[in-house]
Amino acid sequence: MRERQPAVYIMASRRNGTLYTGVTSNLIQRMWQHREGLGGFSTRYDCKILVWFEMHATMETAIVREKQIKAGSRAKKLALIEAENPLWRDLWPDILDGSE
Repeated sequence: MRERQPAVYIMASRRNGTLYTGVTSNLIQRMWQHREGLGGFSTRYDCKILVWFEMHATMETAIVREKQIKAGSRAKKLALIEAENPLWRDLWPDILDGSE
């Protein structure tokens, strides 16, 4: 994974807990910020588990996708997570290792 590449992501407080959807140009740095409590919503609701992410070629496509996900229902967000990560495993170690 390139360090600076647009990405859309979903953080969770726990399995089926509070969800936070975001977009970033640097997924590793942004996840570190969330995990260190350097944010608003995700810190307030303890969303520190990276449960889903999607890399994009451009920030424009990432922003469009983020808006699409945010506009969708909670059920659609859960379906996205369950399709890729049915165990709700924290994907943070994966992005640190460079695997996807």
